This record gives sequence, structure tokens and C-alpha cells, in this order.
Amino acid sequence: MLQLTELGARLKEARLSKGYSLDDLQEITKIQKRYLSAIEEGNYSIMPGTFYVRAFIKQYAEAVDLSADELLETYKSEVPANKTVESTTTATIQQPQSRRSLSKIPSKGFMDLMPKLVVALFIIIAIVVIWVLFQNKADNSTPDIKNEAPITVDTKTPTTNNKNKDNEVAGSKDQDKNDEKTKKEEEKQKLSKGTLVNDNETTNYTLTGTEEYKIRVEVTGDTWVGVQDENRTEISDRADVYHANDVVEVDAKGKQSVRIRLGAAANANVFVNDEKLKLAASPSERSTQNIVINFSEKE
Repeated sequence: MLQLTELGARLKEARLSKGYSLDDLQEITKIQKRYLSAIEEGNYSIMPGTFYVRAFIKQYAEAVDLSADELLETYKSEVPANKTVESTTTATIQQPQSRRSLSKIPSKGFMDLMPKLVVALFIIIAIVVIWVLFQNKADNSTPDIKNEAPITVDTKTPTTNNKNKDNEVAGSKDQDKNDEKTKKEEEKQKLSKGTLVNDNETTNYTLTGTEEYKIRVEVTGDTWVGVQDENRTEISDRADVYHANDVVEVDAKGKQSVRIRLGAAANANVFVNDEKLKLAASPSERSTQNIVINFSEKE
């Protein structure tokens, strides 16, 4: 068993003074129990990434009523240096690129098949040429029809066609009305500009003029994502580390507010009813961010 670090010992002492077990703390912070235990033991090697260490320590400290900034400053020698999001993202991107470049090398089986493909291509070209020549010959042999009797066309429009046209016009008008209604509904929604609070990690927004409260987080790289309601109850499928191309969707209708926790804000895009939310704090300056959206149907 690993020996507790000074930082881990202080956190554990605060946890025990609150009467919390690791299971209790896991429920409060939504951080897996093994990560909480690793923080107390100073075993940061099992963390999903070095930039999550500081984020998890901050959440742990907040749960036991300790100052996260003071702890990180006091015990900064024990906490691994936080790598930049850009370096993590670059490493994630470069690896699949190298694999793609290897996949471009033609296999031996493909080289053996090449002569057969060339022969097949020549056969196809020959068939096309023959077909074109045949068509030209058929066009040239078409008899002259100038002296033939003229074709009489009935100019009376059937009643059925008139009905179809009337139905098409009515359907077009209904569609226009639906489009206009949808446009008006979209124009009613208003998402305020974000306002930073004193902790420099939390930004407050207000959404008005809509009855829909759908949250979507599109992940572009490794990042922690958790979505809680006004009672700090997790309402997403899970609060955890997500990876590129993952999407977290939450229907928060009926909630007063939601709190979105991002471990690496530069690796996620947040949408509110399909409207992209603009972060008030730069992700390069504040990697870990809390986004609080308060809902109000009245403007």
C-alpha cells in the first residue's frame, strides 16, 4: 500500500472529519472511487491524464470544504505539472495519421491483381465504344417523319390534374406556414452572454424564450464531462472521461438550471437547443470550467 502524501493526508483528514467514506465522496463528486483513493495516496500514474489530476483534486477539496487554490499552491511540489491541452490533442491526432500513412502502402495481393484490373478496364472501354457506335448508327437510320400525318393532341385538361394542382398549392401554403412558425420559434430563444463568477472557473448563462432545454456536448478530444441539475444530481448517462467523436446529450426540460463540468474545455463544444454556446473564459487560460445555464421561459 502506498504511503499518503501530505496533500493526500490533508484531504483524507478533511473527508473523515466530515464523516464521508470514499463511496460517499464518489457519489458527491461523481469521480470514480479508485481515482479518489489514488489522490489520497499520491498515486497519480493511474489518472487518465496529467491535466485531470488538478481537476480531480479541486473537486475533492470543494466537496470537503477546503480551498482548492490554497491546497494546490501549498503542495504544488507534489502535484504533476499540468500539460497543455494542445500537446495532448496533437499526440492524439498524430498517432492515427501515422497509421493512415502505413495503410497507403499497397499489399502484395493488390499488386498481383493489378494486371487483371487493367484487362477488365480495356474490356469495359471497348464495350462502351461499341455501344456508342451502335447508337449513332441507329440515330442515322431513323426514317423521315415530315410527311406523316400530324398527331392530334387533346388540349382538354382532365379534372383530376386540376385537383392535384390544387392539392399541391394547398400543401405548399401549409409548408410555408410551418416554416414561418418554426422560424418565429427559433427567433424567440435568447441565450445571454456568459458572466464569470469569483472562482474564475464558473460562468453563468440565462436561457429565455423557449420551452425546450436540450443540452449537447460534442467532444473533440479527451475531456471530463458531467452534467448536473440545480440539486447537483447527475442527469447525464455518466460523468466520466470522454474521447474524440463522443456526444453527450441531455434533455433538461423541467429543470431550473444545469451545471456542465468540462475537464479540458478546449476539447468540447457545448450546444443549447442546437445553438453553440460561446465560452466567456478562454479554454487556453482556464482548462477546467463549470458552465451554469439558468432556464426561464419568460424573457
